[in-house]
Amino acid sequence: MRRAEPAPGFESDPGADWRHYEELELPPLLGAALEEFRAHGYHGGSIRAIAGRVGVTLPTLYYHHGNKQGLLVALLMGSMHDVLIRARHALEEAGDRPEDQLANVVEAVTLYTTHRRHIAFLDGEIRNLEPDNRERYRAKREELSVMLRRIAADGVADGVFTTAYPTEAARAILTMCQAVATWYRADGPLTEAEVAQRYVAIALDAVGCRRRGSGKDGRSQEK
Repeated sequence: MRRAEPAPGFESDPGADWRHYEELELPPLLGAALEEFRAHGYHGGSIRAIAGRVGVTLPTLYYHHGNKQGLLVALLMGSMHDVLIRARHALEEAGDRPEDQLANVVEAVTLYTTHRRHIAFLDGEIRNLEPDNRERYRAKREELSVMLRRIAADGVADGVFTTAYPTEAARAILTMCQAVATWYRADGPLTEAEVAQRYVAIALDAVGCRRRGSGKDGRSQEK
């Protein structure tokens, strides 16, 4: 099976504007696959139904993506590519303070899982990836985990974070942020930005941050 690279629709780099989201415009086949997986799950989704949603033949679908697994890989890898770009920019913008780095990265991930919840939920389908594809995806996702673990460790070393378990705290924070996609609704009581602000405050509590800024979520106001 052809190994899909990050798909069109995920490639744009938001740069310093990592908090801003435009409507996601996936290619027709990937958009149809996403709708099918949302409605029926990966195992319940039909490759014929995906082709039928966009009016193409099965050979056309197979030519572009190989099979149903290829569609899932393209969606997962593209989504992870997108959130990683935003997290990298958020980290760079934060400066040298671990508490600001943690705040920005948590905000970036939470904004992604709210604004892009319709695709971020697919992280739960990793169990359906074939072994080689699962390892590729996990390796890409590991960058986020490493980023948070490094921030937590630096904060403890600097005396800013008091947690005795920085690795576990970082893991819990990432899991918490990714789970937002399973429950957030745009017509609910909180906006995407409000959820992100609350999750930043929770994350800073989780690492026992002792130095808080004057912002509503506790981050520093001066670099």
